[in-house]
Amino acid sequence: MRKFWKEFFLRGALCSAGGPVILAMIYGVLGATGAVEHFSPSEVCLGILSITLMAFVVAGMTAIYQMEQLPLPMAILLHGSALYVTYILTYLVNGWLQQSLIPILVFTGIFAVGYAVIWAIIFAVTKAKAEKINRSLKRQN
Repeated sequence: MRKFWKEFFLRGALCSAGGPVILAMIYGVLGATGAVEHFSPSEVCLGILSITLMAFVVAGMTAIYQMEQLPLPMAILLHGSALYVTYILTYLVNGWLQQSLIPILVFTGIFAVGYAVIWAIIFAVTKAKAEKINRSLKRQN
């Protein structure tokens, strides 16, 4: 468990600087589309801090896959749950997601489908690589 936390903090610290860059893109799109014309200093401060924390957690949680004692389905469930909670809290705190049932359900559905699609792609690519390695090993024998 100590190894996990060490990796978590290392990965989070290395990648959290990307959070403000993501926020700049979000604010840029909001400004370009005319959705928002002005931001208060407190909005900017909250956005920067919350997105930096979100990037820290998202990057840090990838360390869960280094824990060999966890079965892969459990690691995927823990990773996905941590990402979901981090994203939804960040969006709600910043006012980017309306605090009512329908928008939260829509977000939840999009998140679940997106996460499943990403994992299906990872599974397919990993399986194809493993099969290629197995074919190569059989040819060598």
